[in-house]
Amino acid sequence: MEEVFSDEYFMKKAYQEAELAFRKGEIPIGAIIVCKNRILARAHNLTETLNDVTAHAEMQAITAAANLLGGKYLTECTLYVTVEPCTMCAGAISWAQISRLVYGASDEKRGYMKYAPNSLHPKTTVTSGVMDEQCTSLMKEFFQNKR
Repeated sequence: MEEVFSDEYFMKKAYQEAELAFRKGEIPIGAIIVCKNRILARAHNLTETLNDVTAHAEMQAITAAANLLGGKYLTECTLYVTVEPCTMCAGAISWAQISRLVYGASDEKRGYMKYAPNSLHPKTTVTSGVMDEQCTSLMKEFFQNKR
C-alpha cells in the first residue's frame, strides 16, 4: 500500500504533468513543488508551446511557487521532477534555495550530474530514481514516436 505523502505519491503527480506534456507534443517532463505536504505548483515542459528554450518544467514550477508564496526563496520546499534537471534548471534550483530535489529518470546526456554536479545549493538534498522505470519509459516512447 502506498504511503500518503511519500516520494512516490508526489512523483505520480509530477508524472501526470509529464503525461500532459506528452499529449501536447512537448518533451514529457513534469514537475511539482511541495511544501509541508501541500502542492504549491504543478508544471510541465512548455518549450514548444511558448517557443522558449527556458520553459522547462522545473523553471515553470519554480516561478509559480515563488509567485504563490510571494518570495523568491523556496527553502522549505521539495521539487519533484520526472527527469534529472539540466544545468540551467539546477542553477535555478540553487538560486531558489530549494531544500530537496527528487527526480525519477537520470539524464546521462544533458543532466546536471554530467556537467555541473556541484551546481545545487549546498543544503539541497537529492533523491534519485523514484519511479525511474515509468519516467524513462515515457521519455523513450516520446522520442521513438518522433523518429
